[in-house]
Amino acid sequence: MLVDNAILILSSIGLFQGFFLSTYLITLKTGKRSLNIYLGLMLLGLTVRIGKSVLGYYIPLEAWQKNIGISGTLIVGPFLWLYGASILKKKDTPLTKFHIHLIPFAIFIALLPVIPSNGSFEFFWNYGIVVFHLALYLIISWITLINNYNTSNKSKLKWYGNMLIGVSIIWCYYLGNLLNFQVFYTWGPLFYVFLIYTFTYLFLNRNHFNLNKYDHSKLNLDESKILFKKIKDFIENEKAFLDHNFSIKKLSEILTTSSREISQAINENSNYTFREFVNFYRVENAKKILSNQKNKDKIATIAYDFGFGTVTSFNVAFKKIMNTTPSEFRKKNSL
Repeated sequence: MLVDNAILILSSIGLFQGFFLSTYLITLKTGKRSLNIYLGLMLLGLTVRIGKSVLGYYIPLEAWQKNIGISGTLIVGPFLWLYGASILKKKDTPLTKFHIHLIPFAIFIALLPVIPSNGSFEFFWNYGIVVFHLALYLIISWITLINNYNTSNKSKLKWYGNMLIGVSIIWCYYLGNLLNFQVFYTWGPLFYVFLIYTFTYLFLNRNHFNLNKYDHSKLNLDESKILFKKIKDFIENEKAFLDHNFSIKKLSEILTTSSREISQAINENSNYTFREFVNFYRVENAKKILSNQKNKDKIATIAYDFGFGTVTSFNVAFKKIMNTTPSEFRKKNSL
């Protein structure tokens, strides 16, 4: 009983968060609005589907209520694929050209009163079609990801790939439900809670929903890779990271390119900001000194020698990259 109550509470919180996040994205007017809508509708479909599972596990539902929940699955696949195709190809697909993909959803909604939902063979057949429908779009979405692997930036590929993994796992849970594995029915909503809070965390902390900020840049992916190599070569060969006053403006003047293009090249090819990228070199070189048992320099001295203005900034950057402080790293490597 206690476990059931805990699952109900966690699932309900996740559902509320899912409705909130999907509504927020659909109504968000900043960034690329069409992408926000596509992602919001995909999340809404998942939320409606999971909501049916949660409610159906605890209270008896009418056939039409169950079918409304199941119908949510029919918009997850199309909008998942549409979202990926739009961010990876840098070409927005308007909903007016996408309506054919929503025909199965429209038909299902129109037939809600007559679709059986009583555990009969007909229900198994109808539910199987819905599960197959999502599987088909997952396959198409994975193919889209693979086909654009060499033409899209790492941030987009990683973000969309993680999204596909999450939805694919949820699909596996509902395939288990189709095959009448009760454990899948119970744990599906809990995984959804984890997934929705992961989306929320990424949105609040890394702004992954704004992945198309360079879509209007004149710098294409090949040019971005070439510029990134120039940036790396300069920083490594000239030890530019040792300069306390090294900035993106100074680098743009040296390479005779704009600060925005430098930022784009670093972000697309390393998933770092300019400051994070420079700090990576500083930390990597500081590690060599910290690992040297003969070196007795103070942490503050090492921080200053490798381009950090303060010990605090050194500690923050080091822990972010190495998941430990400079002092702890030195201690572990001096044993």
